[in-house]
Amino acid sequence: MIRDAGTETGMPRDLRGILFMRTPKRKGPDAMRMARLLAAAALGVALAGGSTAAQDGFDLEETVAVCTACHGDDGVPVQADIPILWGQQFYYLYVQLKDYKAGRRANDIMAPIAAEFDRGQMKALANYFAAKPWPNIVIGKDSDRVQAGRSQAAAGQCPQCHNRYLGDSRIPRLAGQQQEYLLRTMLEFKHKVRLNSAAKGSLMKSYNDSSIEQIAHFLATL
Repeated sequence: MIRDAGTETGMPRDLRGILFMRTPKRKGPDAMRMARLLAAAALGVALAGGSTAAQDGFDLEETVAVCTACHGDDGVPVQADIPILWGQQFYYLYVQLKDYKAGRRANDIMAPIAAEFDRGQMKALANYFAAKPWPNIVIGKDSDRVQAGRSQAAAGQCPQCHNRYLGDSRIPRLAGQQQEYLLRTMLEFKHKVRLNSAAKGSLMKSYNDSSIEQIAHFLATL
């Protein structure tokens, strides 16, 4: 823990105040913005030049607490378009943090957060989340959309690399991932917002948006 004289928890008062604010239980853009702003504000406090965190060095426990503002303290993200990190592949998580820092992935929240980490810190975070059990989030299954999505994925030769979609080292787990996140990230590949896989960008450009939505539904229901 980061030590701060006069606090019972050892957490700096300003960071503690932010982290113990709860994201509204309602869903929607306002709740999502609140969660992301809390995460960014909390990490900014923790890593600011004059803070105890910066003086004492990286603290995994405190940083993970910031991550949970969006990604969930039980592994279930607070919003549907935020990815599951618990149980994701270690090397994939590490590479994504590097790509956010390098600008190969664009995200207003994650880019400045990742910019503060060195490679050792990124590996520590990736290892922490990879070691957690994958949360099973059940969504309503539309059999027609599932079948259409399976067919579209097969047509794009997705199983060639992703096999059963459970992930392997550099290849992320897609089975059971958040449907809205899958849809968003595939569209980001298609429209060259996400630039860390040229092959994925080319593949997604070959699909119309309806087909991409079907693939996202298929993967989320696995």
